[in-house]
Amino acid sequence: MKSLQRSFKELLRYPSAVASLAIILVLLIVSAYTLIAIPYGEAIVLWRGGENIWYQSPKNAPPAWTNFFTSKKLVETMIFNTDDEDINKTYEVSEAGNQTVTFEFPIDYQFDTFPQELTLFTKGTFVEKAPFISIVLVTPDGREIRITDFAVQKTGTYRFSQDDRLARRVGNQFPHEAIFAQPGSDPLVPLKGEYVMKLSLVTFEADSDVDAELVVYGQVYGIAGTDHLRRDLKVALLWGIPVALAFGLLAALGTTITTMSISAIGTWYGGWVDELIQRITEVNLVLPLLPILIMVGTFYDRSIWTILGVTILFSIFGGGIKTYRAIFMQVKESPYIEAARAYGAGSGRIIFQYLVPRIIPMLIPQLVTLIPSYVFLEASLAVLGLGDPVLPTWGKVIQDAQSNGALYQGLYYWVLEPAVLLMLTGLAFAMLGFSLDRVFNPRLRGI
Repeated sequence: MKSLQRSFKELLRYPSAVASLAIILVLLIVSAYTLIAIPYGEAIVLWRGGENIWYQSPKNAPPAWTNFFTSKKLVETMIFNTDDEDINKTYEVSEAGNQTVTFEFPIDYQFDTFPQELTLFTKGTFVEKAPFISIVLVTPDGREIRITDFAVQKTGTYRFSQDDRLARRVGNQFPHEAIFAQPGSDPLVPLKGEYVMKLSLVTFEADSDVDAELVVYGQVYGIAGTDHLRRDLKVALLWGIPVALAFGLLAALGTTITTMSISAIGTWYGGWVDELIQRITEVNLVLPLLPILIMVGTFYDRSIWTILGVTILFSIFGGGIKTYRAIFMQVKESPYIEAARAYGAGSGRIIFQYLVPRIIPMLIPQLVTLIPSYVFLEASLAVLGLGDPVLPTWGKVIQDAQSNGALYQGLYYWVLEPAVLLMLTGLAFAMLGFSLDRVFNPRLRGI
């Protein structure tokens, strides 16, 4: 315990180690938060749900914080619902018993651009006579623009940009832009100020009702932006952290510990055991791991656990076998090994209590340094389209961006966000591994 405390204090002397530990700690905290806030089942449903779940999000929208770096303030998504308590509601009942309810959605429009789209989602409750809705937009300068009127069905979707009649009324312009434009401007310039979207609902039955939701789709959204399916990239970016850490750590641990144990067994027993291990290692060294994983993902299974198992299996008999063998050959001839033999210690006891512990100081830095290589391997497979078909990961985000022309459309955030997280994770473990190497291998401290 005291030696571990001394090693930790020695590690904190290096600024790179402190920085890497801080990054890894943040990644671990975010991973724990992700697993609690977005459980596995919910994350899968969200990521595979598409527009049925993400109907309130705009398509291909950069993060909202990009507004701090642009000369023009881009539109942010606004959502209004008839169930909201802070909107004005007016009720009228006619002599015939029909009820008219007017909802006023206040739209504070202080943007320099136009929204992607405006959509009204409606749900009607009635038996025979469908409710009727009329929509009017009151502009900041007092004009009233009649949008549309229609009978409300059980479920319905009205998209402003697809209404040809509305387009003709606003001068054959894009309706979702023209209604927010200054009169007579060419090209169209947004008119800033307070707008009011009035929805007048008329019901003809006693228990008839209408729920309406107006979504003003912005050009920016959330902390991470959205993709071509309106999905919030925050889900994949957050879940990519525990997936990357778990895959990298399990692969590094499984590979390093197994490789070291096999090498120790071969060195101790020697003879045909050592020869067999060395021949398997030499054959395995010429086998390309990535093409093998591609074949496994293509012809067998793309599950992350299958890929993890194959990765560990083919990494066990790697170059580390020969490195550890060279060290074990020296340790095997040490006096304390001869002493253990003299008092009758068995082979198993000598291997796992005398040989293996001797090289643990060398094992730890190598294990930490291996983690980012496996993180990048998992991301590479996902970019090639061979990642886990269910889990949202960083590599899958990059693959979606690549296949949907994100760079050609200028949607750089779609690629940069997961790429930066990958590089940050790799940098943190690499710096920690180099610092641990200096602590456990004193000869490197002066370099």
